[in-house]
Amino acid sequence: MSLDFSALKNQPRLLLDVALQPVQGKRFQPTGFPDLGAATYKHDGVDLLLVESAQSMANRLEAVCWDEASDELVEPLKGLPYVKVVSDGQIATNSILESHRINSPYILEGTDKNFFNSLKSELGAMEKGRVDLKLLAKVLLKYDANALIHGVFLAKSELAGGRLRLPRLLSSFIEAEETGVVTSGGVKKDEVDPSGDTKKGFGHVPFHREEFVAKSITAYFNLDLAQLRGYGLPLEAESLLIAISLYKIRKFLHEGLRLRTACDLEPVSDIHVRRPKEGFQIPSLEELEKALPGLIKSAAKLFVSPAVTEVKYSKA
Repeated sequence: MSLDFSALKNQPRLLLDVALQPVQGKRFQPTGFPDLGAATYKHDGVDLLLVESAQSMANRLEAVCWDEASDELVEPLKGLPYVKVVSDGQIATNSILESHRINSPYILEGTDKNFFNSLKSELGAMEKGRVDLKLLAKVLLKYDANALIHGVFLAKSELAGGRLRLPRLLSSFIEAEETGVVTSGGVKKDEVDPSGDTKKGFGHVPFHREEFVAKSITAYFNLDLAQLRGYGLPLEAESLLIAISLYKIRKFLHEGLRLRTACDLEPVSDIHVRRPKEGFQIPSLEELEKALPGLIKSAAKLFVSPAVTEVKYSKA
């Protein structure tokens, strides 16, 4: 099955949004930050709330590509390149699940330097002068297409002085408008020793919590098509990266919206295409699942062979 992306040919961005709501009740728990709590703010007198940040959404959009039960890529994405980390004979992690992708310390900081040296060799021409973003994109696509989609920062002085970075092609966040605070609380009960030492976990421990309600909750997605074209990749690579990005969005909205115990959301309607304003419809999840194996096969010559690069990790 083929996908038609011709409507995106001269577009700088693909901008999407979709309205969400809690699956039960009205309350939801937003992302929180240790030193800030919930990210609340105002715009034109309207109370707003960051439900999910861009960095967290990148991790969630990658997570839907991985089958935890079988510990491998989901079926439609098999054949994509990634880096697997093996420690003491066991699979420890991989570049799709790691927050820093191929810049993970488990990939670049272990005693096994084979992959690191391959990167250094292939990117060595950029030790001086301007960073060649086309070459960097080509190498990232070779070893991990997801790192190219979600951005990477190879912060190693041995790799072009730590200057190798690409911003996200696909970025996303979830925002709520006209929000209100729901204050509640509870107590951790200890019927055995109610007045015990709470510092050690004994005794009754009261606590408070804050949840939120909102008039609207919206997930936003931005695919930077101009940035993608700027990498000068072959057409089959561009089509594949667009298809993977749309698959991530569809899959996330289908099964990845349980963000926290008290934040379980669902779409109110289908995805709204904000730009381009006409001429393009997002393929369904089923259409993307059928098309991706063929797109991966067409771009396979651009990947390392075998597609999974194994790195052995052990501390020095």
